[in-house]
Amino acid sequence: MSICVSQPDWPLDAGIPDLLISRLSHLGLLAVTGEQGRSFIHGQVTTDISSLTTEEWRWGAHCDPKGKMLSSFRTFTLGDALILMMPRDTLAADLPQLKKYAVFSKAELVDVSDDYSLLGVAGTKAATWLAEQLPGFNAEQQVSVIEGGVVLQDGERFILVLPKAEALCQQQLLVDASAWQELEILAAYPNLPAAHMGQFVPQMCNLQAINGISFTKGCYMGQETVARMKYRGGNKRALYILKGKATVDVSPETSLEKALDGGFRKGGSIIEAVQRNGELLLTAVLANDTEVGAKFRIADDENSELTVLPLPYSLEEQE
Repeated sequence: MSICVSQPDWPLDAGIPDLLISRLSHLGLLAVTGEQGRSFIHGQVTTDISSLTTEEWRWGAHCDPKGKMLSSFRTFTLGDALILMMPRDTLAADLPQLKKYAVFSKAELVDVSDDYSLLGVAGTKAATWLAEQLPGFNAEQQVSVIEGGVVLQDGERFILVLPKAEALCQQQLLVDASAWQELEILAAYPNLPAAHMGQFVPQMCNLQAINGISFTKGCYMGQETVARMKYRGGNKRALYILKGKATVDVSPETSLEKALDGGFRKGGSIIEAVQRNGELLLTAVLANDTEVGAKFRIADDENSELTVLPLPYSLEEQE
């Protein structure tokens, strides 16, 4: 059955409906299998794969040898596979990098994005609706195993990963991925796009603040740089939320300018952005001494205006 997907019609600052179901067409899935699949990934990424259970998911990052992020992802178990969920464009660019080293291990890495449907469900009625639809769903569990897939719980939001998700929504109106991206931005999550691969150490995208870095797991690709940022300092950037207005189309390649006395100067890299009816909401990597309320604009739009919002979490390092 063909399912109609519409665009959200509510203002960016008006909250969300009681039940929001968003098709996450912008996200992809990388499946890791094989006798040494988990141990291989454990030695490549910032998060501790060896201690990851089937009942939990975590954030993590894959870095190059210099400690610069090639991808950020959610990781969890689906059947016999370890799954890394990330933006599709990032997956396409990062998979060849991982495969270069996987040839030395008994590990198989496959893009299975087209084998599953991904839905984001949120709102005050989300948990009740999912419980009615999905035997095995438990709103209190980080990962609920359901027939053919899983549900990831993230606070009051849920991500469905299953082959036949459309069957759940024949009587529901789906909205496009921008509705979910709005929530991800407000959560200040680091959905690194391919346009910024190899540019930021994980702490520059706040991975330490969302438990995406283990400082006790041992060696992994880029580990020396990531550890040095923690123990010796030197990181001068962080991920922030900005909200305002713009008249031009904004993407991760768009330049930001910071307002200073007497003018503007280049000041930041956009990670993820959503536009609706002239409003603009985005995450961006800025100088880590940027204050809440600081003003920015889009470089090619003199009439644009953006203000830095408070983060929903602390930037203090987690062990």
